Amino acid sequence: MCGIFGIYPHKQASRITYLGLYALQHRGEEAAGIVSRSGNKVYLRKAQGLVSDVFDEKTLVGLRGDMSIGHVRYSTTGSSNIKNTQPFYTKSRIGDIAIAHNGNLTNAVKLCSDLGEKGSLFQTTMDSEVIVHLLAHSPVKEPKEAITWAFKQLQGAFSVVLMLNDIMIGARDSFGFRPLCIGRLDKAYVLASETCALDLVGAEYVRDIEPGEIVFITKGGIESIKPLAVTKCASCIFEYIYFARPDSNIFGHSVYEARKNLGKQLALEHPVPQADLAMPIPDSGTYAALGFAQAAGIPFEIGMVRNHYIGRTFIQPSQFLRDFRVKVKLNPVKDILKGKRIALIEDSIVRGTTSRARVKTLRAAGAKEIHMRVSCPPLCYPCFYGIDFPTKKELIASKHTLDWIRDFIGVDSLEYLSLEGMLAAMPLVKDKFCTACYNDAYPVKPGKNISKRILERGSVYV
Repeated sequence: MCGIFGIYPHKQASRITYLGLYALQHRGEEAAGIVSRSGNKVYLRKAQGLVSDVFDEKTLVGLRGDMSIGHVRYSTTGSSNIKNTQPFYTKSRIGDIAIAHNGNLTNAVKLCSDLGEKGSLFQTTMDSEVIVHLLAHSPVKEPKEAITWAFKQLQGAFSVVLMLNDIMIGARDSFGFRPLCIGRLDKAYVLASETCALDLVGAEYVRDIEPGEIVFITKGGIESIKPLAVTKCASCIFEYIYFARPDSNIFGHSVYEARKNLGKQLALEHPVPQADLAMPIPDSGTYAALGFAQAAGIPFEIGMVRNHYIGRTFIQPSQFLRDFRVKVKLNPVKDILKGKRIALIEDSIVRGTTSRARVKTLRAAGAKEIHMRVSCPPLCYPCFYGIDFPTKKELIASKHTLDWIRDFIGVDSLEYLSLEGMLAAMPLVKDKFCTACYNDAYPVKPGKNISKRILERGSVYV
């Protein structure tokens, strides 16, 4: 999962992109980058670290121009190193190309092999670089035709902000796996993964880019085409459950309201009659816990306080970092917890180690009973479209029973929201979502050799 942003034309393009990436920091904490364009010159700054670590006043001054695109990353394909940081930039026979990509391409290995036979030399191990090479090898030079030809070769999940000379392009795959919206700031157009980025920079939300749509933004305005094959919509339901910011609207609807509804449905399916209070695992569990408490008619309490200088634990690239951040991220409020029966609301359980550590903390703070309720079904199958659980062995529910997981985590009871209940709580009709991580119903068949290091084969190109 990553966050992408772009703006054109605006005289403060790079500064606005910087602010937009700040708003999208929750989508990736490994690295950040911005490309800008002024006339025929292109400027690039990217590095590992948070947005505030990568950019300062000096670097922003150096990112000149009225067009800018940016990216924040956590790795789902490719190793965690500087060469895999986006945006990618190159010069080609059709001009300057820079790209910021959110999603995973399921046919990346095959495309790399085909492009390698044509002489492409890959500088990274990222599937996103495939798009750049496709554009460079396009049989047509006219920009819009080249873009259309390249995107027709792709399979899987992609929301993209792309710079091609003096054109900014936004595109989503025909399934609409990942969000991407359009905003307006003064006379400029803005593209962003979530509306919270539009809010921060003062842009007005216009609409979502539709599944299968490509938009071309020039100084003269915006043009839309839909050249990609029509498929059923399959927006990622995990965006609503965990990833998106609660103050965002994605896929046209409020994340906050969706999470509250999940909590209400959870209280109907799996009440905790003896609970003294409902409390969340901050922050993504907060709004489901609020809905649970309201539906159950019990007090809502913040029983753990988050250290906001510590990032999101799920999207850390290694288990060591996840374990460390769990320990310093949350501190219990002992006076609220001591001697209480708690309905503990969690948004999801992936590996189980984070939940286990949190429950130990609550026990040490004096909680009498802990009854965990999870606002989605068990995660049993890997995601090939941009969420970082690419193999079943990383998913605790794929190989263990409910009772085993309950005992491993250390709670008195454990219940998950049903698949039907989750879909009923969503703002879109149920057949508009991808639920493959819960039920193995993949909208796009995964390619062979899909993994986090999808393109690492010990050679210059695949």
